[in-house]
Amino acid sequence: MRIQKLDKTSKMNVLNDLLKRSPNHYGQYEEQVAAILNEVRTKKDEALFEYTKKFDHADISAETVRVTEEEIEEAYRMVDASLVEIVKKALVNIRDYHEKQKQYSWFDTKPDGSILGQKVTPLARVGVYVPGGKAAYPSSVLMNIMPAKCAGVDEVVMVTPPGKDGKVNPTTLVAAKEAGVDVIYKVGGAQAIAALAYGTESIPKVDKIVGPGNIYVALAKKAVYGHVSIDSIAGPSEILVIADESACPRYVAADLLSQAEHDEMASAILVTTSRELAEQVSKEVEIFTEQLSRKEIIQKSLDNYGYILVAETMEEAIDTANEIASEHLEIQTKDPFEVMTKIQNAGAIFIGPYSSEPLGDYFAGPNHVLPTNGTAKFFSPLSVDDFIKKSSIISYSREALEKLHNDIEAFAKAEKLTAHANSIHVRFEE
Repeated sequence: MRIQKLDKTSKMNVLNDLLKRSPNHYGQYEEQVAAILNEVRTKKDEALFEYTKKFDHADISAETVRVTEEEIEEAYRMVDASLVEIVKKALVNIRDYHEKQKQYSWFDTKPDGSILGQKVTPLARVGVYVPGGKAAYPSSVLMNIMPAKCAGVDEVVMVTPPGKDGKVNPTTLVAAKEAGVDVIYKVGGAQAIAALAYGTESIPKVDKIVGPGNIYVALAKKAVYGHVSIDSIAGPSEILVIADESACPRYVAADLLSQAEHDEMASAILVTTSRELAEQVSKEVEIFTEQLSRKEIIQKSLDNYGYILVAETMEEAIDTANEIASEHLEIQTKDPFEVMTKIQNAGAIFIGPYSSEPLGDYFAGPNHVLPTNGTAKFFSPLSVDDFIKKSSIISYSREALEKLHNDIEAFAKAEKLTAHANSIHVRFEE
C-alpha cells in the first residue's frame, strides 16, 4: 500500500479521491434508469416482466412472481443446517440490539388542560431490496428486515432478482424467512424499485424502500424519493483504521483487506502515528493479498483507494478521521476509548484489537447498513427509527388557550396572516 505523510495536500487528495466514488457521479446511467421507471409506472406488470426477461433472463409471470411456501421449504432443504443455526444465533443479537432502539408515544398534561405529546406509528408497508446474481448476502437480509419487524411494520415486502431458472438463492430465502419477511417477489434492478415505488398488479406500493444494490438500483431509489421514502444512496464500502505503535500490524492489515475485497471501488485507509507500523502493515497487506481468493479485486481497490497516512500526532489522525467520516472506523490504540470520545463522524466505531469489522457485519447486533461517502457527517446507521413516523399531539382547553390568544393573534398579524389570527379570535368573541 502507498505510504504518505499526512498533511493538508495529502488529506485533500484522499478526500477528493473518495468523493469520485459517489453515485452522484454516475449521471450517464440516469436516463436509462428514468426510462425503466417510467415504463413500469405506466405499463406495470407487463414492463416489469419484460425487464426481468431482458436483464435476468428469467420468464416470470403474475402466477410465478411471488415466492411460494413450497419454494421456501425447498430452500431449507438445500441450505446446510449448521448455517441456518448460525443465522438464528445472529438474529438473536440483531433483534436484541434493535429492540432497545424502540420509541414510544408520550403525552404531557398540565393543570390548565393543555396536552402536548408525540404519537409514534410504524410504517404500514416497507420494501426491502436484496441483490441477487452469483453472490448471496444473508447478513444484509437480516439487517434490513429485523429493524422493520422490531419497529412493528405491518408488512415487509422483499424483492430480489431470480436466476435464469426463475428461482431465488436458497440462502437468501432462508435468511428472509428467519427474519420474519411477509412476502418475497422475484424481481430486481431498477424495475423492482419502480414496482415498489408505484405499485403494479402483482406488487403493492410501499411506503419506504431500503436495501443495497448496484448503480441502477441506487439511482432508481434516488429518483423515486418523494413518491416513497428511502434509507440512503449506498456507495462503495470503506474502512478507516486509527492506530498507534501499540497496534498489531497483522490485525490492521487483515481488517483493511476485509473491506477492500468488496469491490474495486472500496476504500481502505490506515491513519497512524507510527511510521514503523505503517511499513509493517504495508508488508502484511502484500502477504495477505497473495493468499486471498479475491486478490484481483483487492489489488485494484488498494491501487485506487487504499492509503496509509502517517500523522505527526493522534489529534491530527482523529481530525482526519472526522473529515473522512468513514463507514467503518476501527480504533487500535493504547487508549481506544479516549480516542472514541473525540470521534464525531463515523458510521460504526469498532474499539480495540478484538473488535474487527466483520464482527459488526455478521454477529454483534448493531446494523451493518451504514452511511458511506462522508455522509456519516449527517446520516446514521439503519435502525428502528427508519421504520416509524411521529405525529405531534396538541390539545388545549379554553382556559389554556385564553392565556395565549392575544399573543398568537399578534404573531399571526405580524406575518400578515389575518385568517390565522381570526381562527383564534373567533373563540373569544364577546
